[in-house]
Amino acid sequence: MSDLIITNLSELATPTGSTPRRGRQQASIKRYARAAVWCRGGRIAFVGSAEELSARFGPQAEIPRLDGNGGTLIPGLVDPHTHLPWAGSREHEFAQRLCGKSYQDIAASGGGILATVRATRDADEEELVKLVSKRLDRMLELGTTTAEAKSGYGLNLDDELKQLRAIRAASSEHPVDLVATLLAAHETPPEYLDRRGYYLDLICKEIVPRVAEEKLAVFSDVFCEQGIFSLEESRRVLEAGAEYGLAPRLHADEFVDSGGARLAAELGALSADHLIAVSDAGIEALAESGVTAVLLPGTSFFLMRHNYAPARRLIEAGVPIALATDCNPGSSHTESMPMVLALAVFELGLSVEEALTAATLNAACCLGLGDEIGSIEVGKRADLVLLDAPNAFHLAYHYGVNLISAVVKNGMVVKQ
Repeated sequence: MSDLIITNLSELATPTGSTPRRGRQQASIKRYARAAVWCRGGRIAFVGSAEELSARFGPQAEIPRLDGNGGTLIPGLVDPHTHLPWAGSREHEFAQRLCGKSYQDIAASGGGILATVRATRDADEEELVKLVSKRLDRMLELGTTTAEAKSGYGLNLDDELKQLRAIRAASSEHPVDLVATLLAAHETPPEYLDRRGYYLDLICKEIVPRVAEEKLAVFSDVFCEQGIFSLEESRRVLEAGAEYGLAPRLHADEFVDSGGARLAAELGALSADHLIAVSDAGIEALAESGVTAVLLPGTSFFLMRHNYAPARRLIEAGVPIALATDCNPGSSHTESMPMVLALAVFELGLSVEEALTAATLNAACCLGLGDEIGSIEVGKRADLVLLDAPNAFHLAYHYGVNLISAVVKNGMVVKQ
């Protein structure tokens, strides 16, 4: 890896540390005016003023430079909740929602998750790799350098493995790093609707061990929700995953308070995601346990539900907040973390500083990567995003456009 020096910046804005920021700390951003960054061997070797860089290390004329052109440098964006390996499309369901049907109405009539399951089962692994790669291209254009990606549209052994292998193959050939999650407990497949217990046995006794054997996932997840998987079923799936080294995270309290947040706290999950209907007891449990709340405002926006997770209550209780796209074909069809960050400001009531921390450091920490990425600090991986903007406030102030002028991954310019 060659060196790279980034200069001529109006501002560098970053959270600091390697652990989740919570409470007032979530809004604590370090800002440098007229900063310079030296990337060496894929990592950050210097952060400070251009004058200090020259004084300490000399002119370094032989090192390639990235001209900031008066822009702002932020950490690479981290998307900790996506469903990237799917086939098919569901724009017809979107049209039905525009005519007044709810997400639940559409699912009850054979649409929803199971519609994507049918299309994904019909696709081979090569096709899924191409689809994931295309989505990663869009994510990179929009400043995402690391993301989580879930299975959950296979719902049987072979097709869950196929999805996870597609995640691994696509990530190995792309600048965006993917961290895989097994989500076999996303829905009960049609062939097991009257044999639900058998499907849970399949997940716990066959799918989880095989995924662990092939090292295809880091996490296990479950859709803990009324009418999907109960609290006890969710606990069983996540405990089975933990036995095989898959750290728990879960979809929790999206539509009703099903106790998912409290289960996440009990199991020490890396995250509890959605939380639109989380109770006061759930918030208290998350705060005491330190579990990160991954909020998905794009889902509420896309489903036109006009109700969002109680971000301010979570922050005031001391729960670390992360943001994610929930990129999927049915309830949040976007790869744009900048869009999610703007929604967090306008709809969740986060400050720009809180949203930036949620989309970088806190998101990295809930993937177990806080020591590596999520902030611009000496020793961390040089994953960086250059904005065509004089300061970080433009992430929300100048919304609806792509302000990304360059992306640096492991110290190399991968988009400019």
